[in-house]
Amino acid sequence: MIYVDADACPVKAEILKVAERHGFEVTLVANSGLRPSRDPMVHNVIVSAGFDAADNWIAEHAGEGDIVVTADVPLAGRCVTAGAFVTGPTGRVFDKTNIGMASAMRDLGAHLRETGESKGYNASFSARDRSAFLETLDRLCRRVKR
Repeated sequence: MIYVDADACPVKAEILKVAERHGFEVTLVANSGLRPSRDPMVHNVIVSAGFDAADNWIAEHAGEGDIVVTADVPLAGRCVTAGAFVTGPTGRVFDKTNIGMASAMRDLGAHLRETGESKGYNASFSARDRSAFLETLDRLCRRVKR
């Protein structure tokens, strides 16, 4: 199963293509409406608008051998702990070896934004990011299938 933190995910179409090629089911989880799919392998879950409701739903369901796509570092940490393979939409893989550093960098960035030391601008999503994501997701799907 591939779980997607879908509210602001820029690679939903790519996920569906790779999942179809590998025969994986996809669950898109969001706080707001999602375009319904006629594909029986694609499931939409709409959660309440509560804080972290989508993250909590994914963390409760993702486990060993699942793939999670999220840019949310705390959610990535919870899913890594549960044994899932986790990637961000730029192709960045989160695992036991780097989730601690990713969390620390996230916290540092938040602190710098709060103190005014950083404006907090995120780099725009690029074609290179999309390509790296496709490569990473394909590699994770093959790994899970083994």
